[in-house]
Amino acid sequence: MEDTQLLSDVQRLTESLGQLPEPVAEPVFIAVSGLPGTGKSYFCSKLAEKLHFVILESDALRKALFPSPSYSSQESSHLFRAVHLLIEELLKKGVPLILDATNLSERYREHLYSIADRLDVKLVLVRVEAPPQVVYERLKARQEDLGSKSDADWAVYQKMKPSVQKIRRHHYVVDTSRDITPVLDKIVKEVKH
Repeated sequence: MEDTQLLSDVQRLTESLGQLPEPVAEPVFIAVSGLPGTGKSYFCSKLAEKLHFVILESDALRKALFPSPSYSSQESSHLFRAVHLLIEELLKKGVPLILDATNLSERYREHLYSIADRLDVKLVLVRVEAPPQVVYERLKARQEDLGSKSDADWAVYQKMKPSVQKIRRHHYVVDTSRDITPVLDKIVKEVKH
């Protein structure tokens, strides 16, 4: 029963993505991590302007499966099982992608490492950060933005902050309160290399 549900969820997520980029022989998988309000979605959108990748934004995908999300650990676990399967399916079809999710603990990132290793695709890891004061202002502004896909506020940021773990593999670090162009250029160069 659960497998049928999972496959149906992956189908719903796939449909929510709209037009996918052209498949390529060697798709690249970019996994972006960072706390709410650090600028992950902004960074991903700027990266997608330079690379024709599909962005899997966890907030949007969650709402595709759960129109009124509870953000419970059970819901998140269900969501990410579907997202991991979706990542695998897209990569097998040659679709390059960017995962935009908090991915704060190494335990969660292990799933991403194993997908990339198993499919033998290049995995590029990026940690997005910004000074707390900047994040506070962004999250405050987001609360007033009815079009925002994320429900995270300052309280969520503070609650999640202690769970941030160091990325144990080679990764890029970008501070979105500064010019992000140098990091974007390095990643584009690595992807095209």
